[in-house]
Amino acid sequence: MTGQRRVLDGSLAEAGSVALIPGGTSGLGLATAKRLADGGVFPVLLGRSPERGKLALEHLDGRGAFVPADVADEQGVNAALDVAERHGPLRVVVNCAGTAHAARTVGRDGPMPLRDFQAVMATDLVGTFNVTRLAAERMARLDPVDGQRGVVVNCASVAAYEGQVGQVAYAAAKAGVVGMTLPLARDLAGLRIRVVTVAPGLFETPLTLAAPAELREQFQAHVPHPRRFGRPSEFAALVEHIIANPMLNGETVRLDAALRLPAR
Repeated sequence: MTGQRRVLDGSLAEAGSVALIPGGTSGLGLATAKRLADGGVFPVLLGRSPERGKLALEHLDGRGAFVPADVADEQGVNAALDVAERHGPLRVVVNCAGTAHAARTVGRDGPMPLRDFQAVMATDLVGTFNVTRLAAERMARLDPVDGQRGVVVNCASVAAYEGQVGQVAYAAAKAGVVGMTLPLARDLAGLRIRVVTVAPGLFETPLTLAAPAELREQFQAHVPHPRRFGRPSEFAALVEHIIANPMLNGETVRLDAALRLPAR
């Protein structure tokens, strides 16, 4: 393939390996899929929308596969893992699937509906754990590469530490992802599988790019340096380094340009 680069020489994501990327059809997940595909890794994208999956594969020039599924559904995730294993050894999982819901605990219409809180938790926290547990069981069957079988990179948010007004569900879910990082790494250490979490700040994603310019400028003013939104390629570059660096394990890395979210 023209322009292919072998960027992860000797690592878990050497050419011929497979990466499962829930939430890989847009934003941070799609940027990660592209970077890994450029290195010879076969990305398998998991998402709810077949239309977005089709567009994502076009963006990747067909270098990958898409499986429509919900991350909180065991049968759907196992179907995606079956597809992944047909293309090579599953060494990498990058959990980018997530959803957000903005609402105060008690608003003008009364308390936040419990179903709204549960829906965010189901995707962002339960879904992340569901994919991790099922993928780790598959990874455990592989022969080690330089002492490792696989790596799981989860995506949290700086909201896990400084949740804003109206972010109680999202902040709680992402704090759960941060909180389970170390025990997951400890649980899976005997299987030679690493777990690392990235907590991004403000990034250019379809959601943020759709926001009014005035609101974007307001958020950007809180970023110390560089005073801009992060680029998805910068998130992907960090994921690539995490995969390649075996000493990164059980840790959450903030990728936020020194941002600390204000209350609102």
